Amino acid sequence: MKVGILTGGGDCPGLNAVIRGVVQVISNAGGQCLGLQEGWRGAITGNHEILTPEMTRPIIDQGGTILGSSRTNPFKNPEEIEQIEQTFKNLGMDALVAIGGDDTLGVASKLYHEKGLPTIGCPKTIDNDLSATDQTFGFDTCINIVMDAVDRLRTTAMSHRRVLVVEVMGRHAGWIACYSAMATGADYFMVPEREVNIDEMINVLQKRLDAGQKYGIVVVSEGAKLSNDGDFVTKDAEIDEFGHVKLGGIGDRVAKIIEERMGKETRSVTLGHLQRGGSPSAFDRVLGTRLGVHAGHLALNKDFGKMVALRGTKIVAVELKDAVDKMRELEDSFFDEAAEFLK
Repeated sequence: MKVGILTGGGDCPGLNAVIRGVVQVISNAGGQCLGLQEGWRGAITGNHEILTPEMTRPIIDQGGTILGSSRTNPFKNPEEIEQIEQTFKNLGMDALVAIGGDDTLGVASKLYHEKGLPTIGCPKTIDNDLSATDQTFGFDTCINIVMDAVDRLRTTAMSHRRVLVVEVMGRHAGWIACYSAMATGADYFMVPEREVNIDEMINVLQKRLDAGQKYGIVVVSEGAKLSNDGDFVTKDAEIDEFGHVKLGGIGDRVAKIIEERMGKETRSVTLGHLQRGGSPSAFDRVLGTRLGVHAGHLALNKDFGKMVALRGTKIVAVELKDAVDKMRELEDSFFDEAAEFLK
């Protein structure tokens, strides 16, 4: 069997562990893996390299992806879909394992259901917002990076008697903000799923100051909204190939509001792509490896149109179309637990 592998969308710690898992399983069965370069762009052009256990065995500790990535959407151009079909024929691929988030897996699902191409999905996103799986690899590494950053920022906030606003990723889901706020003991946090209550935030910060705390920490998701019109705070009007606007800047807005309302010196820090980088945590290395192993077995069993997912402690196969139909937003129970400390 000849199996293609690609990684699409934003990079993520643990991607190389997945690649390593797939390659090992297919190689053990006497097959071969082809690494398509730069996501769906590689599937369109046919640009690839042969992947062997010898070359993938040492990559488990590396962040990012050895295959490169892109936010290419082949369904924007019908000719590119035909090129992907031709790539399958030219390379003799019997299956394709697509590792990515909702956009990448959405393409894989459509290729299977509309074109009959043998695709398998593996969920990847630091945002932890994919349905049908309890957790995505990359999330654990991300929140540990945020935790470390906030722990460091706390010392300068204390020293300068400032409020610091930390902007984290999370376009539609507040998992990163909620988990990192709980892990760091932040004074307040904002998520896309809940209407932002500025008065409540100011009251909480003032209560802390009145009690003798000389600084404040606020964590805010980039996708949180400051108005009832539902508009994101954006850096510019640029739209990617999947129709997503570039987010960023809400941390600056919140910091300005705090300084104006409280008269307290306030600074903002945007962690940005730091959250995606670096070596994956042990949890993400193990989860990525397990997902890759099970994706490889799905390919060998010709069980296509499926996505590997974590359910409890087990790795299971779910329908790929079900996995991309609905966004996994922050659950109320998690928010309510963290909100106990916002009083």
